[in-house]
Amino acid sequence: MSSATRSSDRAGSAMVTRVGRRIADATERYLTENGLKDEVKNFDWEFNLVKDDQVNAFCMPGGKIVVYEGLMKLVSSDDELAVVLGHEVAHAVAKHGNERMSQQMVASAGVGLLGLALSEKSELTQAAATAAFGLGAEVGVLLPFSRSHESEADHMGLVLMTLAGYDPGAAPVFWRKMAAQGGDKPPEFLSTHPSDETRIADIERLLPEIRAQYGTP
Repeated sequence: MSSATRSSDRAGSAMVTRVGRRIADATERYLTENGLKDEVKNFDWEFNLVKDDQVNAFCMPGGKIVVYEGLMKLVSSDDELAVVLGHEVAHAVAKHGNERMSQQMVASAGVGLLGLALSEKSELTQAAATAAFGLGAEVGVLLPFSRSHESEADHMGLVLMTLAGYDPGAAPVFWRKMAAQGGDKPPEFLSTHPSDETRIADIERLLPEIRAQYGTP
């Protein structure tokens, strides 16, 4: 936030804080009621709206969440914003940021070990093998790992927003808006996120179970 420009949109900033805080409170209640009270102290929730036209939001470990103004242009209700913030809070609770950093470290170490093993080979052989390993690690490990994080955050986010009193039925509506943004998208196996079709289908499949288990507002 020290290098970002805070949004001057007071209504939008208040909306981000209001919805985020409500989901964070519901999350902490859920953790406490399920024997995970010690986890609560790991979070210092902060929700910021930033002046930027990107249609995006992100979460850092510990509960620091940023929403860009560009994404707010697609949000037409607290329920739809709760889809985004529930997803980002879920990333924090599941510690996905920490896990991704660990995976990157393992991949980097693997490249180093490969270089050591091939140290007596020609430069061309070393370069080709290192490039192949990098592609294999990304396509075979890091990207699927990231996609599983996104799907997990979608599921957990639906639960958290429902516990906070928001309507999970807003999720497919919002993600269809995101899908309609268009632009060139890589095939699903080369993406950090599930395809739009996969994400929406998975969410619609989960909605009856979540409504039955956690109730609807």
